[in-house]
Amino acid sequence: MGTLEENDEAWERERARRRAERRRRRQREARIKRAIVLTAMGLFLFLVLVLGSITVKHMTKKAAAGATETAYLAMRTKIEASIPAGTSDGTDSAETVSSYAVSGDYTISGLNGASYLGSDEVTSTQALLVDADNRTVLYQRGAGDRISPASMTKVLTLLVAVEHVSNLDDTFTITREITDYSYSHDCSAVGFDENETVTVRDLLYGTILPSGGDAAAGLAYYVSGSLDGFAELMNQKLQELGISGSAHFTNCVGLYDDNHYCTLYDLAVIMTAAMDNPLCSEILNARTYTTSATEQHPDGIIISNWFLRRIEDKDTHGEIIGAKTGYVVQSGNCAVSVSRSNSGRRYICVTADAHSAWRCIYDHVAVYQNYTE
Repeated sequence: MGTLEENDEAWERERARRRAERRRRRQREARIKRAIVLTAMGLFLFLVLVLGSITVKHMTKKAAAGATETAYLAMRTKIEASIPAGTSDGTDSAETVSSYAVSGDYTISGLNGASYLGSDEVTSTQALLVDADNRTVLYQRGAGDRISPASMTKVLTLLVAVEHVSNLDDTFTITREITDYSYSHDCSAVGFDENETVTVRDLLYGTILPSGGDAAAGLAYYVSGSLDGFAELMNQKLQELGISGSAHFTNCVGLYDDNHYCTLYDLAVIMTAAMDNPLCSEILNARTYTTSATEQHPDGIIISNWFLRRIEDKDTHGEIIGAKTGYVVQSGNCAVSVSRSNSGRRYICVTADAHSAWRCIYDHVAVYQNYTE
């Protein structure tokens, strides 16, 4: 045992060591706290910048829509007041379809020799106008370039389904697999519920008017028993139409896929064949439709083709008698429409890569105004 002085010195050294250790520990804790605070501030600033950017883009798009969108919102209040002539309210009498298959040569000529569509009023990066009566391309901009057809795919879905059904009043029960498929892929939907029993007619109208992914998937299962099996039928139809060299579909709703593609020219061919089919033509021309009454929806579901609704009061030098829209990021807002001009001729317009749904509509208006009789 040491002397008292030695013990005091040893104690002081221990106390100094402990104080130094506590100081180092506080310094480490302070550095950690500063790092946490700086990281949190960095994340906060990043989120502010991202949210600010999104807000600016949203405000820009909203401003671009301008008075047009305001007019549309005002118009919506009177949409269901009446159902325009020539449309269905879902109360048609039972109908048995013997055969709605179309056949023949659907080649459209003049794509490579057609004039470049250069109107400043048409902002879509790709556009096509076809004289449907003589199947000749009148004007085009990138109409032979590959695109993702998005929900314009459903025109072919409709055509293939119609050619494989025999009774429009036959029923089909919506499964969990169908509702999950539509929901998981963020598809537009009619709003059918799981285990809801609907008619084939409901599925056909639901595929086109609201671009229902649930209805399109229902048709696929009804016709072929599977989504993949129906896609095979779609590609067989592309081959029959003579466009399988530039078009290939992998699904019935228009989901983006590297192997799901076509050109504007191909869509014009598909739309021509669909409009030559009486039932497809009727559905593509319907403004509104009410699905049949079910346990889940006793009053049915009122659905609308908003492209036809929004364009019907515009001057297109005639009347739009069929249309289907689409949107995926890769092809922007796009649409295919059919017009019967004031001179009685039929025209098909296809556009892709517009920056908004309204701009897509006005591009079709501009095409019809500038290039049809």
